[in-house]
Amino acid sequence: MFQLLRDFLSDVGIGEKTLSRFEENDYRLAAAALLIHVMTIDGQETGAEHEKLRVLLKKQFELGDEAVAELIEAAAAADREAVDLYGFTSLINRAMDEDGRRRIVRMMWEMVYADGRVNEFEDNVVWRASDLLGISQRDRVEMKRDVAGGQSGDDA
Repeated sequence: MFQLLRDFLSDVGIGEKTLSRFEENDYRLAAAALLIHVMTIDGQETGAEHEKLRVLLKKQFELGDEAVAELIEAAAAADREAVDLYGFTSLINRAMDEDGRRRIVRMMWEMVYADGRVNEFEDNVVWRASDLLGISQRDRVEMKRDVAGGQSGDDA
């Protein structure tokens, strides 16, 4: 009963804000955190990358603008607190089948290429996450080539 009152007061702007709809055991939060990690690893976040992040999350998880903004905020906080990729990848491994995990890796490549260039840190993060997600090197390289649209670059 008190929780309902608290939720109502929070919704109308009085009282403490309720917890995010994306709990820490939500695979969508883990996937978004991986994408944010890819976006921020080179230290040069661009508007194109932020827009690509919003588009990918909205499309993949069928979320509205408000939910996407909330997911990005929660995922950015989770990424800042994370010490490695394992927590995110292990959650995704438990929640998704191989095709789902491949979609996450493909989304990571789309984030890498959002600014039109690949650096070694981004490539390394996707390599490590792919390995932890059980995605073969062959599949990872194939996805990279697909996303790159035939551009040349190092593929390993």
